[in-house]
Amino acid sequence: MFRQQRIRRSESRRALSRRVCRNVALVLGWLIVVAIGSTASAAALSASATAQGTSHSVHNTQAIATVGAIFHGEVSTDGDHFCTASVVKSASKDLLMTAAHCVSNGTDDLYFVPGYHDGKAPYGVWRLDKATLDPRWSNDEDQDLDVAFVSVQPLGGRHVQDVVGGYTLGINKSYTSTVRLTGYPSDEDAPITCVNRVSAYSSTQLRIACTAYSGGTSGSPWLTGGNTVMGVIGGFQQGGNTDDVSYSAYFDNDIAALYQRATATPA
Repeated sequence: MFRQQRIRRSESRRALSRRVCRNVALVLGWLIVVAIGSTASAAALSASATAQGTSHSVHNTQAIATVGAIFHGEVSTDGDHFCTASVVKSASKDLLMTAAHCVSNGTDDLYFVPGYHDGKAPYGVWRLDKATLDPRWSNDEDQDLDVAFVSVQPLGGRHVQDVVGGYTLGINKSYTSTVRLTGYPSDEDAPITCVNRVSAYSSTQLRIACTAYSGGTSGSPWLTGGNTVMGVIGGFQQGGNTDDVSYSAYFDNDIAALYQRATATPA
């Protein structure tokens, strides 16, 4: 999806001529990286479930710390978060997944803040490094390949996966799976989350009805079975042109091959 100002999927300010990102005033302190106890928190999150398709804000992000906001520029009061990403399991333990259109202009001065909420970075601020995109997206913006894998640099000698965990990549999952969708609207200071069943928009695109997924939520992971990511907001119209219906490229063998490229050991 392509949204400007009131339209939701924004890119970084370096692509301002094509996509306008909303600036968000932030107060963000560096906090000590801490380990998380996810089991109890996940149970608490499940207990707070609302009606299917209705989103709600999360201010205790311990259970969803694997998801975070992508910031442009040094994370400070004049920074802005414009997309969402999540940690995906890899041997290097430093790999994120997001939408390709979030990083198609490179990763310079971009930072991942897992579990961000209310001006706080409870698990640190991680600098983005190398992005892996399919050439068919880079050359032609093929909506079926609006997916990217991005490495982050270690922080304080630790890897992001060791700090917040990581999701398993799900390939060729059911077109009617029930998923949890979590993302960061750029005009909010906390993530929103929603549960609903997905449907097939086409053989290569998935669709979900979840309210209030506005600008900044591109790249939000679609989790099935609690720990398997089978989509990210993007794809058709770079995610959709209304806040209440979102899309994802279907994760097929092309996405599996992209993951293999991202995790391949350099020669």
